[in-house]
Amino acid sequence: MFRDREDAAGQLAARLKGRPLHEPLVLAIPRGGVVIGAVLARELGADLDVVLARKLRAPGQPELAVGAVAEDGEVTLNRHVEEYLDSIQDYLADERRHQLGEIARRRRLFRGARPAARGTGRSVIVTDDGIATGSTMIATLQTVREHYPREVIVAVPVIARDRVAEVRRWCDELVYLQSPEDLRSVGEFYRDFSQVEDPTAIDLLRDAAFVQTP
Repeated sequence: MFRDREDAAGQLAARLKGRPLHEPLVLAIPRGGVVIGAVLARELGADLDVVLARKLRAPGQPELAVGAVAEDGEVTLNRHVEEYLDSIQDYLADERRHQLGEIARRRRLFRGARPAARGTGRSVIVTDDGIATGSTMIATLQTVREHYPREVIVAVPVIARDRVAEVRRWCDELVYLQSPEDLRSVGEFYRDFSQVEDPTAIDLLRDAAFVQTP
């Protein structure tokens, strides 16, 4: 179990140190991922930016993801959803609109702190505080790939064991510290998993090293 996000990120950074990285850029999924990303960027001498994707919540179960939507509006659905997709099409359309609204709100907040980073030709490290279903991360990776990075490394403290192979399909390398067989929630692996508020994430982004832009 990790003490908090900073503790987890420090251990993760130790796994990544020493490897050759070309103009490294850490892309963090807000908001908890920004805490992880800030530590990785500092320890690896990398730039820091955010990448915006949101999970699509299951009907009546907001903690359960049925998929995710990326900043460009593309939707990734979990495999188990396909069998009852017809019955929730209208719900998913509404949920997608809602989450795109939240992405737009966050874009205004975070891009006010700093412009988007250039990812082309760089070693890009995508991070979050953990991966349970993998849908948000996979939607994120699809977006990241569109910017032609040199390589994409996913680095997370914890990932559900049955998601490892699927996430690996979308990146060049997957680095993690723990892969429990039964991961019900990422927060179970942190003694302190306090919610990260927007001002905290914005301050971390603003205080990070200058991001290279085109």
